[in-house]
Amino acid sequence: MPEALERWPVALLGRVLPRHLQLIYEINQRFLNEVRQRFPNDDERYRRMSIIEEGQGQRVRMAYLAIVGGHAVNGVAALHTDILKADVFQDFYEMWPEKFSNKTNGITPRRWLKKANSPLADLITEAIGNDWGTDLFQLKRLVPLAADAAFADKWRAAKRVNKLRLMEIITGQYQRRGQTITLNPDSLFDCQVKRIHEYKRQLLNALHAITLYNRIKDKPHGAHVPRTIIFGGKAAPGYFLAKLIIKLINAIGDRVNHDADVRDMLRVVFLADYRVSLAERIFPAAELSEQISTAGTEASGTGNMKFALNGALAIGTMDGANIEIREEIGDDNIFIFGLTATEVNALKPHYNPWEYYQQHGELRRALDQIRDGFFSPEDPGLFRDIVEALLGRGRDHYLLLADYGAYIACQERVSETYRHPEEWTKKSIRTVAHMGKFSTDRTIKEYADEIWGLQSVPIKSA
Repeated sequence: MPEALERWPVALLGRVLPRHLQLIYEINQRFLNEVRQRFPNDDERYRRMSIIEEGQGQRVRMAYLAIVGGHAVNGVAALHTDILKADVFQDFYEMWPEKFSNKTNGITPRRWLKKANSPLADLITEAIGNDWGTDLFQLKRLVPLAADAAFADKWRAAKRVNKLRLMEIITGQYQRRGQTITLNPDSLFDCQVKRIHEYKRQLLNALHAITLYNRIKDKPHGAHVPRTIIFGGKAAPGYFLAKLIIKLINAIGDRVNHDADVRDMLRVVFLADYRVSLAERIFPAAELSEQISTAGTEASGTGNMKFALNGALAIGTMDGANIEIREEIGDDNIFIFGLTATEVNALKPHYNPWEYYQQHGELRRALDQIRDGFFSPEDPGLFRDIVEALLGRGRDHYLLLADYGAYIACQERVSETYRHPEEWTKKSIRTVAHMGKFSTDRTIKEYADEIWGLQSVPIKSA
């Protein structure tokens, strides 16, 4: 994301840290001398690689300073690393290919399974022993148990315990707001909890919620698969549109959750004050994990790993660590949809969101409802900025409308699979069984061996 590649004004640094700025200029001069030796007579390259960005209002490219000053540069997922090498820092990779490597992120199983999800952790320990806590690859011993009906029953029972715990938290939050909400424990718990940002596409998930609502309203007695769609996350203080998306999600929830026609078929929930202690209740209860960022925008993600380690199936794009999770757990155990990073880059130059708006009747209906105040009757124009970001000046920068059709079709596959608990549980067990790669133990060992140059020291018992 552009906000991650900070560019600090030279004038500001000169006032606040004048000696630092002198050193940065000296580092840049020496660095550019080296570039000229490696790539003579390439003035355009010198301009591109300079730590000092020239032009109106000089700025220090802080990421470039970090690359020049550091001895190693790594991406945190395979796709992320490929993008750094081929796009974001291509010039630097051509100069110092040995500096660049991949270190896919990980999560700690001690917190995110053993501590957060004792019902499932205890079941796993009962089945395969306790070594998995320090050697997550031991989870592969669960693979044969995916076909064991008795074990699958216990697996589902553990999930239900966690769903009931989360239901208590949700109803408690709503009561403190002076609201009431009834939840269906037999519904599919569909969760998206992460920082609120346009590229993470909570708005695409919200459009799906509206689509489901409209389908139920059109056919209230149809064979709908019950869902509880759970959002959580925080927006940056000055990020107006992200905050407006939060307000829209809550407005959708107000409409959906109080509509008698919907009954227990659909609920839309926004959990306030998202934090680690709340995450420790959400991840164990989740059955579907929303990892739907625009391909090529998510560096890695660790929420996707936490959900998967707790037995949630994922619906996602080929982005960040989703790609590697898919490689580990297999195509049959994940719901993949949408454009790839290569396809996104090919489409963007001539992308016209109005074409998709015209082509998809359900999409057009949902956007019209948002624009016309269906979810904000007391302030009909409240959410027009959201529609403007998609169809107007914003031009749908993160291609929500381009991926909408594929996303809705993939969600239909999710619902159909959920109708068959035995099949769903097999996929859930297989997902957990293949999460060994995504332990921080593996990640830290790679850093220690390949970047930090550290040697392991055996711990002697007292």
